[in-house]
Order: sequence, then C-alpha cells, then structure tokens
Amino acid sequence: MTRIMFVCHGNICRSPMAEFIFKDMVKKAGLSDCFVIASSATSTEEIWNGIGNPVYPPAKRELEKHGLKCDGKRAVQLQKSDYEKYDLFIGMDSANIRNMTRILGEDPDGKIRKLMSYTNRGGDVADPWYSDRFDIAFKDIYDGCKALFEELTK
Repeated sequence: MTRIMFVCHGNICRSPMAEFIFKDMVKKAGLSDCFVIASSATSTEEIWNGIGNPVYPPAKRELEKHGLKCDGKRAVQLQKSDYEKYDLFIGMDSANIRNMTRILGEDPDGKIRKLMSYTNRGGDVADPWYSDRFDIAFKDIYDGCKALFEELTK
C-alpha cells in the first residue's frame, strides 16, 4: 500500500486537482486497492471553525472538463502527525516544500517531494489562483501525476 498526500497552500485548487487526477489514474489501472491518496493545505486560510472550504469552483470545473468529480472534498490542513501516516508528501511548488518541512519537521525518510520533479521539465506547478489559468495548472498536474504514477508502478 502506497500512501500519498498531495499538498498546496490552501487545498482548494492544485492539491485536490492532483488528488483526483491521481485517483483516476490508479482506478483506470485497476490499482485502487494499492494506494491511499489524499490532499491537504499548508495554511488554514481556507478552513473556518474547523470546516474547510470546498474545491474552488474554477478548479472543480476544470476537473469536470476531464470527466473527474471532486464532490465532497473540503480543505484540510497538513498535520505533523501525518508524517507517520503517509509514504510521500507531494508539494506543488517551492513554497509548499518549505511550509511542509516547517509543519512536518525534519524529513529523515525523504518523503517530501515536488510534483514536477518527477517530470523532465521540473519547476513548480503553475498557480491558477493568480493566473486564472486552470487549464495550464491541470496540464502541469496531469503530467506530474503521470510521471509519479509511472515511477511508482515500474
């Protein structure tokens, strides 16, 4: 069983997109029983009185364009205790990596990685919060998830 936590700043755009893209890849490969896949935020900006906001509507629409549903997903914050529960923590950009390290503490097992590091182009996943280009973010996330999936299943 491989346990993966995708992480971004607010858990309403990029990390839930990665969660549902990766879940779809795993399902289509018939490997759903081999993975636990979740997503979380490094901040509490999208969590109010313990209740997280749902996936941001433009991110949800972008997923739906590709036949993916994210109904019921709400933002949750990454917790230090998650380090023992997951095998990989996949951040969307360099700021996420810094904040994940701050929250989780040291990374003695090398579990913290950046999604685009699995691709040939590296770098950060485009942040649609600022650009409003959810199509570009989807492509980056899809490419990263595909490369991660190939790495984990070879």
